Amino acid sequence: MHHRPEEIAARLLKAPYDRLDARAQKVARHVAERQHIARNLAQEGDERRPTRGQRAADAVARFGGSWTFVGLFGAAMLVWVGLNGWLMSRHGETFDPYPYILLNLFLSMLAAIQAPIILMSQNRQAEKDRIGAEHDYEVNLKAELEIMLLHEKLDELRQAQWQELLALQQRQLGLLSDLIGERKNAPPMG
Repeated sequence: MHHRPEEIAARLLKAPYDRLDARAQKVARHVAERQHIARNLAQEGDERRPTRGQRAADAVARFGGSWTFVGLFGAAMLVWVGLNGWLMSRHGETFDPYPYILLNLFLSMLAAIQAPIILMSQNRQAEKDRIGAEHDYEVNLKAELEIMLLHEKLDELRQAQWQELLALQQRQLGLLSDLIGERKNAPPMG
């Protein structure tokens, strides 16, 4: 039993098909045409190759958010402070005396460059997440509509079985009353 998308929208979504958003229309079409809607988004993501800049932003974000980066950053800070302390004790002067203004400049520049690169990567990930959420919505809506259709079919089957059961009982009662009537009209035995 196939349905048209307009019927699916009206009966299950309680809205005219042309008033549904594009995703709901797509789901109604898939339900009506009995097509699957689930797909592998990870595989689709591979088909749309990221640009070199996007790959670089992802690599910077991956490295900048790792324990390796934290360890290397901490080691560089210790070397900077230790080298300045050693130079001060040996030669009485250093390339970046305390409070390490040159180090602060480098750290500010690193943060100024790293922050927008990480944001670019996060924006790309947010777009992937949005696409995933939209796909999840479509799959969930289709599953919900299919379950509603199954409930309708079960209700129809149950109603048909009740009708058959009632008709069978009516026939049995008719046969029983015929049998009782025949017994009353039969000559006594004996």
